[in-house]
Amino acid sequence: MSDEIDPKGLVREAYRIEGITPGECRSIFLDWALSLPEGLEPATAIRRLLERHATAPEGHPMTAVLVEGLGNGAAARRRGGRAGRAAV
Repeated sequence: MSDEIDPKGLVREAYRIEGITPGECRSIFLDWALSLPEGLEPATAIRRLLERHATAPEGHPMTAVLVEGLGNGAAARRRGGRAGRAAV
């Protein structure tokens, strides 16, 4: 059985690991994000995962990481040339 939003079952397993740390959850999240099928919007998949795991214990670090993944932070930009090398 293939699961489009959690192809490797990484998020499911993260919720099953007792005592998992936020750092471990972030690492799992990165692997999960790289595993998403082409064309599937990450934000859509994250929302579906949050719905699926809504009954997880309150304060679970994977939930916090998923919520962070929905953040609308500014996109990182690289400054090239001298501006990128100069000390601020």
